[in-house]
Amino acid sequence: MSTQVAPASATASGPSAGVKTVGVVGGGTMGNGIAQTFATAGFEVELVDVSPTFVERALATIGKNLDRVAKKQEWPADRAPSILQRIKGGVSLEAAAGCQLVVEAVSEDFALKRQVFETLDRVTAPGVILASNTSSISITEIAAITKRPDQVIGMHFMNPVPVMQLVEIIRGLATSDATYGLTEDLTRRLGKTPVEVNDYPGFVSNRILMPMINEAAYCLMEGVAGREAIDTVMKLGMNHPMGPLALADLIGLDTCLSIMEVLHEGLGDSKYRPCPLLRKMVRAGYLGRKSGRGFYECSRA
Repeated sequence: MSTQVAPASATASGPSAGVKTVGVVGGGTMGNGIAQTFATAGFEVELVDVSPTFVERALATIGKNLDRVAKKQEWPADRAPSILQRIKGGVSLEAAAGCQLVVEAVSEDFALKRQVFETLDRVTAPGVILASNTSSISITEIAAITKRPDQVIGMHFMNPVPVMQLVEIIRGLATSDATYGLTEDLTRRLGKTPVEVNDYPGFVSNRILMPMINEAAYCLMEGVAGREAIDTVMKLGMNHPMGPLALADLIGLDTCLSIMEVLHEGLGDSKYRPCPLLRKMVRAGYLGRKSGRGFYECSRA
């Protein structure tokens, strides 16, 4: 998918008008997509990852994606390079000190997120909003790590970020109306559609999506049908653009397993028990596109 929604200008007069520079922590699939989206909308972006190699890889990916969009949409020759120039890469969270909002997009690991938010809470100015792109971990729990729980919120972007219009905006228990209002306004400036969601395991998107993927894995494990048949039923019978097993490969089987574990633990219902096949594949390193093999064999992302 390479079609990109044309975002609004970074110039604005709403609650988020003061946001000019945004920090993005994590340069993986979601992080580089978020950075690209903000930069395309005219924001300056500080993209932080743990090593120069990861930062360079993220910037190279963004460059390739921008070139692809430029060709498809026939952009002027200087537009893609000018967008890329708005993104500065670094390996220290100190780079976020001058940002007006920071989006964390690291792996779905609470211990790692704790480290990131403890540091961001220390290095950023008191009024800066700290957002998480977590797909399942409690915003309330993340907020409690900081001394500004009222200024912590979830911004759950969908993959691929430059294309997908939805952003789930998740309120933690302490999230203030002012924080929500600014985040909602900022999301609209990106050309996205914000949807307000309260802080429950999996929020809305993954509470519905992941059990479907998990059940598809059960169907495969129990021999109900083959992988292509399962995906074809959902595409042709339910009008889904992609079958659940192919979608799991795109998301990452490790991410799917992590979210199912959060749902199972957080909601305490056996219907959220992760499929043993899914767990076995993750243990084998079959993670989907990121590893080159999942439910399908595919080119490594």
